[in-house]
Amino acid sequence: MPRLSFRSTLLASFLLVAGTLAAAAASGWLGLEALARAIHDDNRAALVLSAAARELGERTVDLERNARQFLVLGNPALAARFEATLDDALGVLTKLTAAAPAITATAADWRTSAQRIRAQLESSARNTMPIPGTSVPPRAPDESIDTEFKRLSEATATLAGAVQAALAARQQAVIEALERERARVSAQVLGAFILAAALAMASAWWLLRPLARIEHAIGAIGDNRLGEAIRIDGPADLRQLGERLDWLRRRLAELEANRNRVLRHVSHELKTPLASIREGVALLADDVPGRLNPEQREVTRILEHGARTLQTRIEQLLRYDASQFDARRLDLQPTAIAALLREAAEEHRLPARARGVMLEISGRAAPIHADAVKLRVAFSNLLANAIAFSPADGCVRIAIGEYEQNVRIDCTDEGPGIAADEFEAIFDPFFQGRRRAPGPAHGNGIGLAIVREFVTAHGGRVHALASARGAHFRIELPRA
Repeated sequence: MPRLSFRSTLLASFLLVAGTLAAAAASGWLGLEALARAIHDDNRAALVLSAAARELGERTVDLERNARQFLVLGNPALAARFEATLDDALGVLTKLTAAAPAITATAADWRTSAQRIRAQLESSARNTMPIPGTSVPPRAPDESIDTEFKRLSEATATLAGAVQAALAARQQAVIEALERERARVSAQVLGAFILAAALAMASAWWLLRPLARIEHAIGAIGDNRLGEAIRIDGPADLRQLGERLDWLRRRLAELEANRNRVLRHVSHELKTPLASIREGVALLADDVPGRLNPEQREVTRILEHGARTLQTRIEQLLRYDASQFDARRLDLQPTAIAALLREAAEEHRLPARARGVMLEISGRAAPIHADAVKLRVAFSNLLANAIAFSPADGCVRIAIGEYEQNVRIDCTDEGPGIAADEFEAIFDPFFQGRRRAPGPAHGNGIGLAIVREFVTAHGGRVHALASARGAHFRIELPRA
């Protein structure tokens, strides 16, 4: 089964998380929508019930008024009006009973009382024999019909109270349903967030674990730990990247081996004949083959100087190569920078005195964690460069101080200085600036390159600054 790429895995993870949250949101929205519809329908039903209860009360009052008017006046129109009002009231009662089944018993009592009143009105109508053209003599209402009207009014009031109780119960049910829906939606949202967080963490682990291993592999390559095989799991493109990194590791290991082999061969191939040349020159200088005339002795001296210079160049080249390798390995210990600079200056005291150059060191700084051996090499090369470019009776000044989170070391001399466009290139290996040191001897551009290697390895920086006279180099090393 082919594995997904990093992009596909990231997209799938995003869709899973988004889908989980969207599903929770949709479920909550649908539940709230259904609850809103239920509340809307319940409100409409409550309005209908309230209107029906109010209408039943009005019809009850109309029934009593019509019935009493009929009993007093005996007018058949009043009886017909009573019947019509009673039919309307019974229709309203039917709607109330259908909407609130709990009032069925009370509704039955209301119907019974209404039927009894109707029966009494019919009995009264039969017993009354009106003479045409005359009105029925007034009759006093019976006590029994008063009792029935009282019962009817009580039943109406009971129905109104039952309707209000039913409405209150339905409202409470709506509130409880709303609370249940809120709890359900909260649980769903919380569950969705937990699930989304779990999916996000799983996706992050699946994606970031190979990235962390890639970072570790790149760091190992940078630290020249080329013997560690690189194996990356995860998405297909990250695995492919891991395979390319492993190929790069093998290729760099091969190049490193070839470089070391070439350096060993070059060292052997150059030093061996060079030693023979120097030995032959020494024999000539000692007049072993025969006494030399002044011209031949001058040639011998030139050959000896050239051989010695060539050997120095070869050793410096090998030393620079070794410095690049050693810069990756630091033995950090508390180091007093001022004491280290004074030790380096003491090493160059005699060469400086031979050139008539004074060395001045001022300032102090708190100890820092550093590799004292490598910093001493850097300081020694910096001083050697300053002494070499200083004129006779010149002065090399070293100022030590602290600035923000760094220890700052300023080295100035009174030599020809550095051209402004060469401030960066001056630290490149084998670079020779336009402004040369006084005298016939010139360096090979390795010393300042070694200074930059060791200072950079400590997390610091070295750079050249503009100066009114001579060269000005500044080294900044982090205190932490």
